[in-house]
Amino acid sequence: MLRFQTDGDTPKMPFAFCRSLPFAALALAAATVPGYALEVTRSADIAAPPAKVWQTIGEFCGIGDWHPAIEKCVLSDKDGMKVRTLSLKGGGTIKEEQVSRDDKVMSYTYTILESPLPVSDYKSTLSVAPAESGSKVTWTGTFNAKGAPDTVAKDAIQGIYDSGLKAISEKAK
Repeated sequence: MLRFQTDGDTPKMPFAFCRSLPFAALALAAATVPGYALEVTRSADIAAPPAKVWQTIGEFCGIGDWHPAIEKCVLSDKDGMKVRTLSLKGGGTIKEEQVSRDDKVMSYTYTILESPLPVSDYKSTLSVAPAESGSKVTWTGTFNAKGAPDTVAKDAIQGIYDSGLKAISEKAK
């Protein structure tokens, strides 16, 4: 039974109980905060005008025309949002949803809905900007590792970005 000490009319909590309150609050806060998000950012300078590079990237399903790991891309609609289903060379599929696109600033953002990749809570942006050499393409993603160490998840995403940026660079020239 918890007993309060009193000092005249004012009850006081036991010292040990008061001392444990901050630790309990910290533990509760930690339990409600999302997991640590990993981030991968890769970029490539391309000797081509930004408009040409953006055209090479194309629409949301355009990834099927330039990414070497993609065998086929099928576009569908889910509650007014564009969804692409990527069939991978060697097997497997990834389903992604475009959450925003701005052709004026040459950028789109998407999330992974279903995937065999060792990631969860994945959100990524692919963008093109002017640079001295022509264009700079940046591909950034945040995610949590799923069923694998952080390094394995980061390496998988980095490999996807690197091979994609290399292919965009070769195709845009």
